[in-house]
Amino acid sequence: MTELAERLASEAEDSAAPDRLLRVAAVQAEAAPGEVALNAITAARLIRQAGERGAALAVFPELFLPAYCPPELAARPERCDVPVEDGDRVPDLRLDPIRAAVRDAGVVAVIGASTRRPDGARRCSALVADRAGEIRAAYDKQHLCGRHEKDLFSLGEQGCTIEVDSWRLGIGICYDGCFPEHARAAVLAGAHAYICPSGYVVGSHPRRNLYYRARALDNTSYVVFANPVGGGGDWRFNGGAAIYDPQGQPIEKAPDEGEAIVVADLDPKELLRVRAAHAMLVDRRDDLTQRVFQVIA
Repeated sequence: MTELAERLASEAEDSAAPDRLLRVAAVQAEAAPGEVALNAITAARLIRQAGERGAALAVFPELFLPAYCPPELAARPERCDVPVEDGDRVPDLRLDPIRAAVRDAGVVAVIGASTRRPDGARRCSALVADRAGEIRAAYDKQHLCGRHEKDLFSLGEQGCTIEVDSWRLGIGICYDGCFPEHARAAVLAGAHAYICPSGYVVGSHPRRNLYYRARALDNTSYVVFANPVGGGGDWRFNGGAAIYDPQGQPIEKAPDEGEAIVVADLDPKELLRVRAAHAMLVDRRDDLTQRVFQVIA
């Protein structure tokens, strides 16, 4: 029996599985380019609304704090970036409304940001604000999409899994979720769900609607997908925030336009039921990547 199979069997006996429902919120909203303080106020308002609907976790879009606007990110990095100190701490006073909101609402928030690390590296990051109001740069995007991102940011160096109310949650950012290996790595590290702050533009809905459903089905895991709306020029976004179940079916999904919060419960019993019925994680073969395929002409 593989180590993964043993762990999944253990979870099936409820010794390591989540011990409660987790209500999550996927947020779509418009951010103002370069206005970190203003966007933090918007995030705080939406965190409180998510809390009023019983959510324990709120996931915001990619680069929500500065807005996903490459021309602005390139022209005014000093205004767009959030400094990160040693230990991944983010003390930026512009984020005080978020600190107050998570404390008051009892909600953990995952929010996209452009960060500046102590070594000077600029990263496309997911910040995690915990219920005590502490904010850390938990994860840096590992797959940069297109020349515009590669010119702005350095690659992240490692994956990240956080824990909220006994649920282990892997984090990916947008293009990360286009690679099956990324979500799979999170699951192999023990994740029960995969959360993806994203930035899909108008016209990309065929891919937006497929990738994250596929990641849920690939890994018999819940997926929480957040995406912006609004914007201008080449950077207009198409919403569609969604929460997918472990068979890749949308539990809740927002429209393509307009501010919205979609809320759903992640259910440990359903997670275990699906993983028992569809055993791809246990039956997967690690040795296939080591084999050269025979070509028959």
